This record gives sequence, C-alpha cells and structure tokens, in this order.
Amino acid sequence: MKSNLLDVQIISNQQQQNDAFAIRKKVFVEEQQVPPEEEIDKLESESTHFILYINEEPAGAGRFRTVDGYGKVERICVLKDYRGTGAGKAIMEKIEAYAKKEGFTRLKLNAQTHAIPFYSRLGYEVTSEEFLDAGIPHKTMMKEI
Repeated sequence: MKSNLLDVQIISNQQQQNDAFAIRKKVFVEEQQVPPEEEIDKLESESTHFILYINEEPAGAGRFRTVDGYGKVERICVLKDYRGTGAGKAIMEKIEAYAKKEGFTRLKLNAQTHAIPFYSRLGYEVTSEEFLDAGIPHKTMMKEI
C-alpha cells in the first residue's frame, strides 16, 4: 500500500483557490445540497484559505478568519475518497498552527453535528445548542490553543 503525501498549504495563487472552491462545491453543494450562493459568500475576500493536496491531487479545503477577536475555522471539507485518511486532521493542524502564529489563543467553529466527534478528538468542546445553518444541524465548538 502506497502512503499518501498530505500537503496543506495556505492558498497563494488562483489555481489553488480554484481547486479549493471546486472541492467545497463538490462537498457542500453537490453532496450536502447547500445552495451555491450560501457556500461561496461575501466573506471569501477577508478569509485566509487553505488547500490540501494528497499526492498532488486536490483533496480538501478550509478557511480561517477573524471574528470579534477570535479565530473562526470554516468550510472544512475533504473529498469522499479521502475521508478517514487523516486529511481533515492535517487541514485543522495547519489552520491551528497559522492561528497560533497570528497570535490567536482561542478558536471557534460551527460543526455539522455528524462531525462533532471528529472535532472533539482534536480538542474542541461544544458550546451551543443545536442550530440550523444552510438547513444542516450544527453546534458551535471552541478550543484554546
């Protein structure tokens, strides 16, 4: 079995941005039926974007932005074929390292309820009741870094 080379990068060019948006569209719009206008939103330009390549193929994405003085992790997604490979954890570790370097001590995210166990394993704790976002049940989670 060939090992996968996971490479998470902060997006720095248009090709990487296109790759990230294509992954987000596939996961959120096609798989989860999120309306396209809700998925790619007006906050893209104020976000730092991340792309994950596995063996040089685009496989996952995420974004990070500052909200009210804390770091907000958003749009974490991995293509179906790469789930369970450590891809999501690699994206989160890169975002957390970036946030720490930028001086953040606390991160927040809104997790789809099915993903709460994943984020819990990474040290995030549920801090809200369940709510709907794009018709999908979520809970807010926080982590001190």
